[in-house]
Amino acid sequence: MSLESKIKILEEKHRKAEQGGGQQRIDKQHKAGRLTARERIDVLLDSGSFVEIDKFVTHTATDFGMEKNKILGDGVVTGYGKIDGRLMYVFAQDFTVFGGSLSRANANKIIKIMDMAMKMGAPVIGLNDSGGARIQEGVESLAGYADIFYRNVKSSGVIPQISAVLGPCAGGAVYSPAITDFILMVKETSYMFVTGPDVIKTVTNEEVTKEELGGAMTHNKKSGVAHFMADDDEQAMMMIRELMGFLPLNNMEDPPIKPCSDDLTRQEPKLDNIVPVDPNKPYDMKEIINNVIDNGHFLEVQSHYAQNIIIGFARIGGRPIGIVANQPKILAGVLDINSSIKAARFVRFCDAFNIPLITFEDVPGFLPGTTQEFGGIIKHGAKLLYAFAEATVPKITIITRKAYGGAYDVMSSKHIGADINLAYPTAEVAVMGPDGAVNIIYRKLDEEERKGKVQEYRENFASPYKAAEVGYIDEIIYPRETRRKIFEALEMTSNKSDSNPEKKHGNIPL
Repeated sequence: MSLESKIKILEEKHRKAEQGGGQQRIDKQHKAGRLTARERIDVLLDSGSFVEIDKFVTHTATDFGMEKNKILGDGVVTGYGKIDGRLMYVFAQDFTVFGGSLSRANANKIIKIMDMAMKMGAPVIGLNDSGGARIQEGVESLAGYADIFYRNVKSSGVIPQISAVLGPCAGGAVYSPAITDFILMVKETSYMFVTGPDVIKTVTNEEVTKEELGGAMTHNKKSGVAHFMADDDEQAMMMIRELMGFLPLNNMEDPPIKPCSDDLTRQEPKLDNIVPVDPNKPYDMKEIINNVIDNGHFLEVQSHYAQNIIIGFARIGGRPIGIVANQPKILAGVLDINSSIKAARFVRFCDAFNIPLITFEDVPGFLPGTTQEFGGIIKHGAKLLYAFAEATVPKITIITRKAYGGAYDVMSSKHIGADINLAYPTAEVAVMGPDGAVNIIYRKLDEEERKGKVQEYRENFASPYKAAEVGYIDEIIYPRETRRKIFEALEMTSNKSDSNPEKKHGNIPL
């Protein structure tokens, strides 16, 4: 056989592999508002940087006539490439081939990529679009899933793992994304559930649509399973690119510093007036955050879920930071079950990947009520406490207004290891609000005397000065100087060296 013939065979194999399940199925994918696996990779990675691996792999199943039905690549595209010039490993399930279902062969392709990523210390991005296990392969397919889960767990906290759910994701398939660090979903074209609407109808007699049960809004707003929501596949890929810009390649590296064009000594006089004098009046904490960070660029995480707490990534002086902030505009910024879990996982992610934590605090306490107590607020609130106490990255806290009771302790207080604790003159650090305190201390007072005692308590205890007198607050700052003060603290803590006692791992209250 001539060299020319051999090259023609190679070309033909490339063409076949790139066709996936064929033009008809590709058209169907486009009609459903979804890109193909290869198109998604093209949008996600720097142009021309993708190197494909295992392009010609096929399954080895022989039951149910499968030996006559083989497609090169077998339903998943794997390889590596770059985002902003930095190495990334990618696998993209191809729905046009056997519905993207997982076979032993394509599980092996994903496993190879995950093992390489761990060796080279680079992130793994999974573009999920799969009908689940390949039924014709039975336990082989299930074994493939478990092998992937095992690697997800081993990689956790070592390399960033990102999952984009860009189509159906059901049954065992949902557990790999669930272990990864961030999940993105697309409105109206992606969904996740352990059991689908048909099974639910049979077992519990409940009627529910796929969208209501496991659509993008359901998991971004109700369950908190997902972290980001995109309008379409292209936007989802752009969001991953933006997210990766804040993250290091692995846990031994620092996050990437970008040039900063925003004045580090810039003062914002408007910050002096954002926190209202009336302690019961709400305000938007995002106004403070956006005025303090570089160029007002804030990548909020889980923006639709537990909105009484804000989490997300930003930069100060070009350095990536993780922000945790109470939101007085929603439920007065109280801590409850959902907000504690949301913030705790984010804090642990930032700590694992060397991202300093900035906490903006205005918290009146934990949400009271039987729903919270029966739901285990004690256990769930303790998760946030545990996460902050365990974190060894630089921790800087700014108390803007209320810091009451146990919630003061939990929100990265000096006592659980914060490096720098700042407060605005409007800060109130106390066991509880003046009204509640006076009602307990002075039980039998007429209304006039009571008012006097409330005012007295407010002046003496509901201020930052008692805490500053004993060194729990390092500095009481002018709000306008917040940006400069945080930058100085970040610079001061940039070489921080701290570690927890040697152990296999702690036992976080789950």
